[in-house]
Amino acid sequence: MRFYARIVQRCSLQSSAFMTSDARSRFVSRGGEKLDFALAQFGFEVSGLCCADLGSHVGGFVDCLLQRGAVRVYSIDTSYGTLAWKLRKNKCVVVMERTNAMHASLPESVGLVTIDTGWTRQEKVLPNARKMLAVDGSIITLIKPHYEAAKAELDGGVLPAGLIDSTIDRVCEAIIALGFTIEATCESPIKGHGGNREFLALLSRGGS
Repeated sequence: MRFYARIVQRCSLQSSAFMTSDARSRFVSRGGEKLDFALAQFGFEVSGLCCADLGSHVGGFVDCLLQRGAVRVYSIDTSYGTLAWKLRKNKCVVVMERTNAMHASLPESVGLVTIDTGWTRQEKVLPNARKMLAVDGSIITLIKPHYEAAKAELDGGVLPAGLIDSTIDRVCEAIIALGFTIEATCESPIKGHGGNREFLALLSRGGS
């Protein structure tokens, strides 16, 4: 069963129009464009929320969250010195560098956790992300099938189109097995490294 197929098809139809807008220059990195698109597709309201961003790097997701009204964002990344200066000096941003998202802890629960942890698989990072959530909190995570697939399946670092559906299905099954509910998904309007397709998923804690 393809958990994501219906919603992804709907969102993908709007991707081209999004990419021709002036939104491309609004954020410190194109990650902000990806998250902004997903928030619009999901109808998710960030204003007033305390958030955590796992895998911030330059801070595209952080920038997007702030522009959409987040009152505080915990910016978590294993790197040092990569977060954009405009975000680093923002009093609403709590910079947590040299910190592994799989082991990080927060002084408070948050209403939204956003995730873009590169090659770290969803099943590895989601359990700790759950610990950061308030009871009614949500997660929006960027799923990169080329990092979820076996290396032998890649062709020059790119996951062939014929393997994307099965890879996403397997990831969704793993997410559900962790106790989450997949509320919605959409395809990113921007491709990843090498032209790899990427997807975003809105998760709730589920019944566990």
